[in-house]
Amino acid sequence: MNRLAVFDCDGTLVDSQANIVHAMAVAFAETGLPMPPRAQVLGIVGLSLVEAVAALVPDLDAAAHRLIADRYKAAFQAQRGRGEVQEPLYDGIVAAIDTLDAAGWLLGVATGKSDRGLALCLAHHGLTHRFVTLQTADRHPSKPHPAMLALAMAEAGAAPETTVMIGDTAFDIAMGAAAGVATIGVTWGYHAPALLIAEGATHIATHPEQLPVLAAACMPEIA
Repeated sequence: MNRLAVFDCDGTLVDSQANIVHAMAVAFAETGLPMPPRAQVLGIVGLSLVEAVAALVPDLDAAAHRLIADRYKAAFQAQRGRGEVQEPLYDGIVAAIDTLDAAGWLLGVATGKSDRGLALCLAHHGLTHRFVTLQTADRHPSKPHPAMLALAMAEAGAAPETTVMIGDTAFDIAMGAAAGVATIGVTWGYHAPALLIAEGATHIATHPEQLPVLAAACMPEIA
């Protein structure tokens, strides 16, 4: 079986918090609702959009959740149209990808982004060709449902025991656990390390340079 390292995107590969907070602020303003605190908004990054909105305003009904989600998408697309979307890679991510690739790992992404959003992000950074499987919210239930990882493993010819999920949120760790794979929580994203540990992360990385070593440690035969 192939070894597969699956990355979350927002908060793990790229820092997109400014875009997310701005688009959410526009969405709430346009629907006449108070904007949740910034920390609360960042706390739902990683969930699919409607589920994220529902977590922010659970007292509203499903129609309101969909309306806010639609306004969010429109606001984000408007940002992109103005050339204002900034999704910088975290320092050290490309080096980590290079090291994993050189060690024979196949790489994938599992994200709450849309197909279009992920494609634009990866293309902007010249990383599209580095990943053999791309799983998004367009084709799967929201994290922490394991569907993204199940299809990623099928497409990459990997098994749970040869796969590791790398992400910055408790949703990523819970998804990995539900899929039966090892997990690496990263501390440079949007959830506190304590949340990742509480969710049962196999390892915690404080810098991308640690990812290849920790991924290997998840595979007993190459540790």
